[in-house]
Amino acid sequence: MIRLPPLKALQVFEAAGRTGSFQAAAKELYVTPSAISHQVKALEDFLGIELFERRTRKVVLTLTGAAYLESISSAFMHMEVATQRASSAHSGGELKLAVAPAFLDRWLLPRFHDFTNRHPDIELDIHSSIGEIDFKQSNIDMAVYFGEGQWEGVECQLLRPSYLVPVCAPILLEQEKVMEPADLLKFRLLQVKKRPDEWTSWFQLTETPFHPSQGTISFSNGMNTANAAAKGLGIALTDPSLVSEEIDQGDLMIPIDVIMQLSKSFYLVSQKNRPLTPAMTVFRDWITQRMAAEISAAETLAG
Repeated sequence: MIRLPPLKALQVFEAAGRTGSFQAAAKELYVTPSAISHQVKALEDFLGIELFERRTRKVVLTLTGAAYLESISSAFMHMEVATQRASSAHSGGELKLAVAPAFLDRWLLPRFHDFTNRHPDIELDIHSSIGEIDFKQSNIDMAVYFGEGQWEGVECQLLRPSYLVPVCAPILLEQEKVMEPADLLKFRLLQVKKRPDEWTSWFQLTETPFHPSQGTISFSNGMNTANAAAKGLGIALTDPSLVSEEIDQGDLMIPIDVIMQLSKSFYLVSQKNRPLTPAMTVFRDWITQRMAAEISAAETLAG
């Protein structure tokens, strides 16, 4: 039997060849560009051939690499179709999901096309909810809660901790330079009214006395503070994963990269002792894997 290359290396090669960029492939697979380069080099060593020509700021498939990509892409397509057919009989059905508005708008919806593309046979009914769900009286299947995991009558699965970093509009820093945490005190600080101690805690983490010179503005929720920051009103503390789209588009930036982990986390919850339906199982697996991949990518970039 012919020894085959590692599947991970083939997956990386397919993404890099299809996108024509190690950077784009890294973003798609939630790894660093250097990890992509390493996997491609390992595959080239395994095959004993060059798959890409390395040029300044870009890579180009060799003729052999282009032919290999066509075959590998076809093989991946057949595997994906076969996998979807095998799982479709067990993953269909309806899923009624309740999610807090900020998490729904900022995290779930920008990524949900990935879930629906993978599982088009699941009918979704999504509710925006800010309170706890009475699963015994409701037809909701699952919900995403934010808290410390101490809720009665539900099964809790930790999705990921919550973190806060300062964010602001780039235009805010055109006049003032920010070199250290104390420099943020020159600006107006935006906060959530129900969480007034977050800025104090963040400055304590940086060992900086908390003496804001421009005062604070309070908002009813974190979504409003992020929106106000994007409009240049001041600097807000927010979970970076909830404003990743604004950061990618350049509407927000992180002036000081000091991350504060909160005691509260995101949890996936369902009624206690209720067996999971196939649709619930599929969503649980998808959201946990997606969050784990993003955490791993963030830790890789930070390290």
